[in-house]
Amino acid sequence: MSTATVTQPTGKPPQSYKSKFKPTWCPGCGDYSVLAALDKALEAFARPEHEIAIISGIGCSSRFPYFMNTYGIHAAH
Repeated sequence: MSTATVTQPTGKPPQSYKSKFKPTWCPGCGDYSVLAALDKALEAFARPEHEIAIISGIGCSSRFPYFMNTYGIHAAH
């Protein structure tokens, strides 16, 4: 059983939107770069984490909601 963490909205954007969970993709997978780019883009967007939702489908890349400290849904397509 996985444990979700809930953070209270702070009203200001965080320095990083990445969660405390480390990605479990294969070494060299391009998903690491996409995750880093998404984090950087969200930092530039500068919205509080409670105003952002990551929606994903199936496959390795769909684990994004677990690795971001935002709202998220991981569901079948």
